[in-house]
Amino acid sequence: MQSVTLGRSDLRVTPICLGTMTFGEQVDEPTSHAILDRALELGIDFIDTAEMYAVPPRRETFNKTETILGNWFASRPEARQKVVLATKVAGPSRGMPWIRGGSADLTPDDIVAACEGSLRRLQTDVIDLYQIHWPVRSVPAFGATYYDPTRRDQPGSSIEAQLEALQRLVRDGKVRAVGLSNETPYGVCEFIHVAERAGLPRVATVQNAYCLVNRVPDNGLDEAMHRHDVSLLAYSPLGFGLLTGKYDANGLHDPQHQPGRLALFDSMKKQRWARPEALEAARAYNALARDHGLTPTQLALAFCYRRWSVASTIIGVTSVAQLEEDVAAWDVQLGPELLAQIDALRRQHGDPAI
Repeated sequence: MQSVTLGRSDLRVTPICLGTMTFGEQVDEPTSHAILDRALELGIDFIDTAEMYAVPPRRETFNKTETILGNWFASRPEARQKVVLATKVAGPSRGMPWIRGGSADLTPDDIVAACEGSLRRLQTDVIDLYQIHWPVRSVPAFGATYYDPTRRDQPGSSIEAQLEALQRLVRDGKVRAVGLSNETPYGVCEFIHVAERAGLPRVATVQNAYCLVNRVPDNGLDEAMHRHDVSLLAYSPLGFGLLTGKYDANGLHDPQHQPGRLALFDSMKKQRWARPEALEAARAYNALARDHGLTPTQLALAFCYRRWSVASTIIGVTSVAQLEEDVAAWDVQLGPELLAQIDALRRQHGDPAI
C-alpha cells in the first residue's frame, strides 16, 4: 500500500486506518493490544480513536479506548513513532450527560481541555490529527435523514471560535493537523472559507460514514472535498456488520448466533444500520459478492478501498483474524461490470442507512 497525503497537511498515512471504537467494550485490553501489534506488522500506520469511545457510548466506557491505546504506547515506546494518531473531541452532548455535563455547546475552552485530556490518556505529547466528532450546529446526522430549516440551532460557538481553539492547540505543538467528522457539504465549505479568511487552521479531513448501504458522500460532499483539497476518511465500510453477511440468515436479533454489535446491544437496534431496508439492501450486495466469487466483506471493503473519493478507509475489528481478513481485501479488484451492478443496486435501494 502506498501512503496518501491528508488534505494539504504534512500527514501521510496508509489507505487503511485501524478504528478502535470496539476497544473497551467488545474487545478487552489484551486483545486490543494484540490487534494493534498485528496492525503494525501488517504495515498499517494510521490509528483513529475518540474521547467518546468505546461504542456504544456509556458513562462507564467514556474515555476508555484512549486509555487502552495510551497503555499500549507506554508499553511499546517505539510504536508511537510509527503511527499517525487521530482522535476526536466530542461535540454537544446529544443527550449524553457524561459529556461536559450535558452541555449543548462545544466552546473553545472545551476543545482545549478535551485535547489535553486525550493527550494524558493517550500518553503522548502530540495528536497528529484532531477532529471535531460532530457539529455544534443542528445538522442531519446519525440517522436524521433531512435538514430541518425550522429547527433553530442552539446558541453555540461559531465555526471561527472552534477554529481559533484548534489554532491554539496547533500553535502550542499539541496538534499537527485538524479535521471534522459527520459533516455536511455546507459545513466543510464554511470551515474552509472561515479558515482562509481569518488565517486559521485549514481542515485536512472529514470522517463520515461511507459504505454500500450509505453512499451519502457521493451526493455532493465528494465534490466539495475534492475542490477544497480535503480528504475523506470513510468509517463503517462494513455497515456495522451488515455487509459481512453475518446477519443475512437470522436477521439482527440473534446475539447467540450472530454476536455482532447490532445483535448484542439494544441501543444499536434503534440506529440507522438496523433499519429493515438497510438489511434488505445489504443482503442484495452480499448476494452480488457471492455471485462473483467474493465474500461480502471483500466486496464491501474493495469498493471503499478503491473509491477515488476515499483517502483512507477506517476498519473496526474485534479480533486479529478479522483484521487480517480486512487487510487482505486490499488485493481485491472490482471490474467495471461489477461496479456497474453495484450502482444498479444503489438505484434500486438508495442509501437506506443514511
